Amino acid sequence: MKRSFFFQILVALLAIGQLQALADSPPKQPNIIFIFSDDHAYQAISAYGSKLTTTPNIDRLAKEGGLFKNALVTNSICGPSRATLLTGKYSHMNGYKRNDRTLFDTSQALLSRTLQQTGYQTAWVGKMHLNSLPAGFDYWNVLPGQGHYYNPDFISMPHDTTRYKGYVSDLITQFSIDFLEKRDTEKPFFMIVGHKATHREWLPDLQDLGSFDQVKIPVPDNFYDDYKGRNSAAHQDMTLDKTMRLKEDLKVDIDYKSWIYNRFDPEQKKIFKAYYDGVSEDFHSKNLSGKALIEWKYQRYMNDYLSTAKSLDRNIGKLLDYLDESGLAQNTIVIYASDQGFYLGEHGWFDKRFIYEESLKTPFLIRYPGVVKPGSQYDQMMLNIDWAPSMIEMAGGKIPDGMQGKSFVPLLRPQSAAKTPWRKEAYYHYYEYPQPHRVHPHFGLRTNRYKIAYFYKGGDSWELYDLQKDPSEMKNIYGQKGTEKLTADLKAKLKKLMQEYKDTEALEILATAKP
Repeated sequence: MKRSFFFQILVALLAIGQLQALADSPPKQPNIIFIFSDDHAYQAISAYGSKLTTTPNIDRLAKEGGLFKNALVTNSICGPSRATLLTGKYSHMNGYKRNDRTLFDTSQALLSRTLQQTGYQTAWVGKMHLNSLPAGFDYWNVLPGQGHYYNPDFISMPHDTTRYKGYVSDLITQFSIDFLEKRDTEKPFFMIVGHKATHREWLPDLQDLGSFDQVKIPVPDNFYDDYKGRNSAAHQDMTLDKTMRLKEDLKVDIDYKSWIYNRFDPEQKKIFKAYYDGVSEDFHSKNLSGKALIEWKYQRYMNDYLSTAKSLDRNIGKLLDYLDESGLAQNTIVIYASDQGFYLGEHGWFDKRFIYEESLKTPFLIRYPGVVKPGSQYDQMMLNIDWAPSMIEMAGGKIPDGMQGKSFVPLLRPQSAAKTPWRKEAYYHYYEYPQPHRVHPHFGLRTNRYKIAYFYKGGDSWELYDLQKDPSEMKNIYGQKGTEKLTADLKAKLKKLMQEYKDTEALEILATAKP
């Protein structure tokens, strides 16, 4: 009798131990959804402390999961960032350096193909923008090129192009849910949801037009940057003052025959036209010039940008709600990221490209049930080359030898984060010049406190910033007395990373760079 009683206790204890083990470690193959927006600035996300707007659905991921405060890109431009997502490699290694007509090489080791080999059903829905059709995906339905905001075309398997009525973010969400409902439920799934928003020309869903009309948005403190001591910053062509176009970007006196606006049906056009006719009337009635004109343009830019982000955030909420309602949420990792950061008037700019913080940093949030404690924040410098190897580890797969990134999964658990060696410096290299924004190509290094960069092909100059004293990167201290040792140390680390990442082109430029 006693033996039976103790045997029952032992069985119970073993069962409790097994349950605890299951609670401490998630299933070996969770589903993974990677929501990938375009040009969405962390400054426009309330989870990152934005005072400009609220993003309640993106914020859900921060509240129910974690947020990386120093997620950085390795080349701040759209197509190359997508190539890095798929390959886990720098642009010079994956072959996709610029937004041009380069065909993305799909024969190299890819995140999607590796996950297929790990037993996953894979899908890409929405914007891809790599001049190649998806590879390593069991299902895809993608926008051709940049795609359109209203009544867009989609290319689906095998190569069928179809035009759909509606707003692009709504359609991408609908097609993503369609895949989830029709998928093979015997397999875990991996899906990239590629949003067009918030890419130029910043066109909101019709229901969101004018969402910020009653909000006076103050210009950033460095909006009227004079670019003193920064030759390449002065050379660029991406200012709200001189570069932003009244007709195409700010929708003053719209040409409805243009490719941007010629897709409306009569009812859509009526709503859109009524709103932007009002914008045009406001512009002409004020007869603005000088700073008043520049700040009017800024207000209009921010109104459309933030309204487009509002449309995006609502659709992220729709997808999260579906996961809850379908019972998928508990075994699905959800990641939200943008292809890079974006300028919201800082330095007087829009767009990206520069190594400066607003375009170097990108939002990155992850909800990972059973692993990421709700409300977590991570300070470590994580790069977009890390995304692919991390998701492969989450899936229980083998990371291909050629991937240059590191899995950040150990950082997600407090008990392993403290024991995990992690990078102290991040390497960056941007190439596209002179079109479309005349930003000199450059490479550089960022540490927790300092940043050094060299601009070439006409830039031919160094820049050095103390991010602790000068977080807005307004004072180039390169060459100042007292920075000699710091500069030598940062240059040595820069060269070491070029060698580690096999950037031979950069090493050649560095060897002949101006002192």
